[in-house]
Amino acid sequence: MMNKTIKALLLTSSLLVTAIAPVQAKEELLDRVAAIVNSGVVLESEVEDLLDNIKRQAKKNNQALPSDKALRIQVMDKLINDSLMGQIGQRMGIQVSDAQLDQTISNMAQQDNLTLAQYRQQVIADGSSYEKYRENVRMELISGEVSRNSVQRRIFVSPQEIANLLTVMKEQSTNDVEYHLGHILIEFPADATQEDLAAAKTRANKVVEMLNDGSDFAKIAITSSGDANALKGGDLGWKNINEMPTLFSELINDKPKDTIVGPIRTGLGYSIVKILDIRGRKVVEVEEVRARHILISPSIILSDEKAQSLLQGYLNQVEAGEATFEELAKKHSEGPTSVRGGDLGWADPKSYDPAFRDALATMKKGELHKPFRSSFGWHIIQLTDRRMIDATSQMNENRAHQMLFNRKYGLESARWLKETRDEAYIEIFEKDAK
Repeated sequence: MMNKTIKALLLTSSLLVTAIAPVQAKEELLDRVAAIVNSGVVLESEVEDLLDNIKRQAKKNNQALPSDKALRIQVMDKLINDSLMGQIGQRMGIQVSDAQLDQTISNMAQQDNLTLAQYRQQVIADGSSYEKYRENVRMELISGEVSRNSVQRRIFVSPQEIANLLTVMKEQSTNDVEYHLGHILIEFPADATQEDLAAAKTRANKVVEMLNDGSDFAKIAITSSGDANALKGGDLGWKNINEMPTLFSELINDKPKDTIVGPIRTGLGYSIVKILDIRGRKVVEVEEVRARHILISPSIILSDEKAQSLLQGYLNQVEAGEATFEELAKKHSEGPTSVRGGDLGWADPKSYDPAFRDALATMKKGELHKPFRSSFGWHIIQLTDRRMIDATSQMNENRAHQMLFNRKYGLESARWLKETRDEAYIEIFEKDAK
């Protein structure tokens, strides 16, 4: 039970201001406490402001509302929850700066095809104080962050759940997908000996090796295949996954274009299948980059100007052929990549610091970038390669995970909020209380 002294102090925020007149004192009620929430309060003015705003919006949208009593209960719940979220957010150190707040409101204005100034005028025209509106948006952002931080660690999505959902999603989309296949058959005799089988397997492996090295599929099919479609370059045409032999479909399903499967032993020989093309399946490709960098972080004894100058010197050495980028990175770069000659490996450029990402975006393969500053320090970069990868499988996994997470989030969020309210000290005062 809350200490009576603390409760009394909180109740004094129901301010009674005495206006001293020449003849007698007159008591004027400016505000009052509508609820106590732990160490905070919800003021009657806040309740009235939210009630008025809801009624204005309902009238504007020709929307029916429940009785004032029922509406007040809902409003009180909202403001109590906001007070709890604000207190938890303060303990967590969650803050929303004015710059973040303005950016959020600017984004909201853009969604309505308005400038920030026009959006502000619209808020005022609706009868609201723009300053109060901004603080309400700030509160919503804090509440959202508190809820996400508190609830997401209570949710577990297992790999099996993801696999099960992916199976269902796959079954729903499989019938729409067709594969253009090429086929090469390396035959062996009907009464093949172990030597025949081994020789055919060796030839099949050699064909796969040649195909993986970039040899023309149709040409090899015409030359080496024992299949009836050999003279057509092994072209099997377009086939739905259900129209293929089960042995093929299990290996081909969900594979990307240009995949080579085999050798697959059948009753006739060893089959080699290539996915020449795919249609009816949504394919998501993302670009990855591979780069090297040299990083120098400024310090008390190393100024920004000195760090930039050192890197420019290393760049000059590389361009003059006096040293390789890798050698200089091993010798001078900071961070764990120095032992690898600054090699960052393959990565989605969006995963990098914005300054680093933007620098890579302008570069061509093999190009060097002049010194620039990121949040980690000063860098020079060498872009070693770019590639496009099929991210469909990863996208589907991410989508399945998000769908399962969202299913659980609503229920878990409600449970967490109930637990939070149950643990809090909350006292609500009737409107006519003094």
